[in-house]
Order: sequence, then structure tokens, then C-alpha cells
Amino acid sequence: MIIKPSSALRNNYSGISALARETQEPVYITVNGEGDGVFMDMEAFERREQLLNLRARILQAEEDRLRGAKTMRIAEAREALKKL
Repeated sequence: MIIKPSSALRNNYSGISALARETQEPVYITVNGEGDGVFMDMEAFERREQLLNLRARILQAEEDRLRGAKTMRIAEAREALKKL
């Protein structure tokens, strides 16, 4: 976990930006020692959003299945995808 004070972001934005880009990790920003925000590289943020969206879709599909929604076997799914 990378933690930096808000003054580092204010005084050295390019350094914090490079750090986030190089590590592909969020940089936690503090104010007076307390958590205040998170700075992330844009690509890392977009990957995280895609992953969260995929997980939400999988969860929705599983909830639908548990409620009795029609499902198909893998072989059926492959055949349906070939037709697209």
C-alpha cells in the first residue's frame, strides 16, 4: 500500500502520477494523517472498472440462475456463439 500526504500530491503531482503509473497500484492520499482520497493511473482504474463490471454481470447471472432462469450447457453455449 502506497500512502502519501496531500502535500506530496500538491507539490509533486508528476512524481505521484509516475509512481501510480509504474506500480499500477492506487496511491492513498492523507490530510493531517487521515485518509482523504485515492490517486490511480487511468489504465489501472479502467481495468479495475472492467473487472468490477464483469463480476457484477457474473453475480447477476448466478442470481438469475438461482431464481430459475433458463440455463444452457457449455456445448450449447459454444454452438450458440458459433452462430453469431
